[in-house]
Parts: sequence; structure tokens; C-alpha cells
Amino acid sequence: MTDPFEAFTRRHVTLDDGRTFRLRTHGSGPALVMLHGMPQTHYIWHKIAPALAQHFTVICPDITGYGETFKPPASTDHAPYAKRAMAGDIIALLDHLAIGDFALVGHDRGARVAHRLALDHPSRVRQLAMLDIIPTIEHFERTDMRFAMGYYHWFFLAQPHPFPETLINLDAGAWLLAQSARHKTAGSVFAAPAMADYQRCIANPATVVAICEDYRAAATIDLEHDRASRAHGLKIACPTLVLWGAHGLVGTLYEPLTIWRDYCAGPLSGAALPAGHYLAEEAPAETLAALSAFLSGG
Repeated sequence: MTDPFEAFTRRHVTLDDGRTFRLRTHGSGPALVMLHGMPQTHYIWHKIAPALAQHFTVICPDITGYGETFKPPASTDHAPYAKRAMAGDIIALLDHLAIGDFALVGHDRGARVAHRLALDHPSRVRQLAMLDIIPTIEHFERTDMRFAMGYYHWFFLAQPHPFPETLINLDAGAWLLAQSARHKTAGSVFAAPAMADYQRCIANPATVVAICEDYRAAATIDLEHDRASRAHGLKIACPTLVLWGAHGLVGTLYEPLTIWRDYCAGPLSGAALPAGHYLAEEAPAETLAALSAFLSGG
């Protein structure tokens, strides 16, 4: 099967302090950084990144702990997986690549990293697009039976190390399929090359530790940072686009634009797309059209 990223340069970058990143880059024009979610890798963008590379220099890294990017071990404070730290890792990578300001797109966990990055490094982010999330703090503060059942993994993965890791590593491939199948359409939308990458990377126990630490951070240190930002009135300053799946849990449980208005000081727009959770893989044409219009200023 043809590699959808065939035209992209596959790179492993090591920073001076030893942090390593896997990424794909291609295109010319203004920089566009695309951050994936859990339990996936940069491959989630394979259906839309080639078209975007016709107009942008597209950078698709594996975020901290995922794919083939460096994986800090579990810690008591989960600080290496705070979205502030993960955002800082992306900034360090882009500094290494000599990229100044950039447009930023994130899905799922990558969108949470993108949200924090836009707050902590506002001078670097020209435009921000977040796919199928509401702010982490809003999820926890609005928790009810529907959220707890639909997002059960938030509470399972956040349990103390190494309990969830031990269970997942009994059959990490089966867990990946079960976790993705929560969104019903996953089996029919994951292309073979993408699924192969997801399965190969989840087979690394260090990736499973990273995933759990990501969620432990979300339930602890990320909330501390989010509460502090809210108390100080810190909001996203750049133009922001919010997209969500009309058939997914975010679209079912919430009114995303209404919620995001309280977190954005700059222009905000958004729409539901005919998809579940995996917008770029389920509805690539619609996702591409919405991103292209936003990024081009249309």
C-alpha cells in the first residue's frame, strides 16, 4: 500500500539536552504544526496533511511520550506530562528547527497541548484550531454520569502507576482496538498504514506509561495550571477555530462554541462536522475544507 506520507521527510531530531522527536515535514510557505491525540501518532493527519503542504510548511511531530518521541518515566508529580511541559517540548523542537511563529492544529490530547501552548507562548501562535475537545477543566467540573461512562478511560488511566499500565500491557494491541472502538467508527476509518503505526507504537510499554502519565497530569497538575490561568483571566489571544464531530461525545454532551467563548479573547469560530471523534480520518474532506478556509483567512 502506498505510504500517504510518501512526499514527506521522515525525521528523528535530537535536541542538545537529549530529547528526541519523530516528525514528518513537507511543503513550503508559513509553518503549520499539527499535533495528534491518544492513542495515536502523527499518522492521524495522513489524509489531509499532503493537501495542506501545498500551501504551508507542515510539521507533524509525535507529541511527548507518544509514537517514537522521547518518553519520560512515571513520576509522583506527573510534571513531564503537564500540558505546559508538553507544549514547552514542542516549542523547543520548533526552536531547534528555526521556526518562529506558526499556525497550530491539534486533535484530542494534541489539542490540549495546543491550548496550553497558545496560552503560554502567545507570540508564537498565529492561529489555533482545536479538534473535538472542550477545555480539560470544563470536562472535570461538568462531570456527570454521561461523561463518566463515555470518558471512563480518563479515570482509569489516571489511577496510580503501575496499575493501569500492568493491565493494558497484558494485551496493548487489544486495548488500543477497544479504546478506539468506543467511537464506533474507528475500525472503518483507520487506514492500514496508520493502524500499523498505532499498534507498533502501543506495543512499547514506555508508550503505555506515557499515556497514563498524560491522563494523571490532566487530573492533577493540569488542573492547577488551568485554575491559575482562569483566575488571572488568561485567554487565547489568536484567532481560534473549534471543530467537533456531530456524532461524537463532544458534540452530544456539550455546546462547544458556547464553552470556548469563555476561554478566547480573540476571534472564535467553529462548526460540527459529519463525523465522530476522529475528524481528520473520518471526514477528511470536510476537515480539510474547514481548516483551509480558516488558515487562509477565508
